[in-house]
Amino acid sequence: MTHDPSRVDQDGIGEPDALERLWTPHRLAYIRGENKPADASSGECPFCRIPRLADTDGLVVHRGDLSFVVMNLYPYAPGHVMVCPYRHIADYTETTDAEAAEIADLTRTAMRVVRQVSNAQGFNIGMNQGDVAGAGIAAHLHQHVVPRWPGDQNFMPVIGRTKTLPELLGDTRDLLAGAWPGRAPR
Repeated sequence: MTHDPSRVDQDGIGEPDALERLWTPHRLAYIRGENKPADASSGECPFCRIPRLADTDGLVVHRGDLSFVVMNLYPYAPGHVMVCPYRHIADYTETTDAEAAEIADLTRTAMRVVRQVSNAQGFNIGMNQGDVAGAGIAAHLHQHVVPRWPGDQNFMPVIGRTKTLPELLGDTRDLLAGAWPGRAPR
């Protein structure tokens, strides 16, 4: 019998392969779609509800003509915002040219504003399209703008099961909204 370092049976018995395992069974609820915010399939879409709220209540940083910038309620990092079209569409290919242009413009402005107020040194920008791609709210398009700093977040969310957020979301929203170019804070 030859040595297969990747073979470990269901009971954890087998030959070690020198890889450490980090078991996260709590993620299975997310994969199954349990306790996700409402989307088109159940209840009201939060990205359709937010624009009807006052900016401070909805954590809206900026309102454009076709889309808006909002704080993420479950941020990966301080200053994590999302750019959402007002129109309830699920796929990026469904945007009009004007919507796509405004989403891009608001994303660039969000990066500038976050960099200005917090000295972010990098960003993760992206859209998860569909449930299988990890979209938490797949029914309504949204682009994430996640600021990054050297050494930030590292092991904390995964191993420490802790997110390090140095200020309240409302305070971060006020800071970003106040720094948004050409906009009087609401």
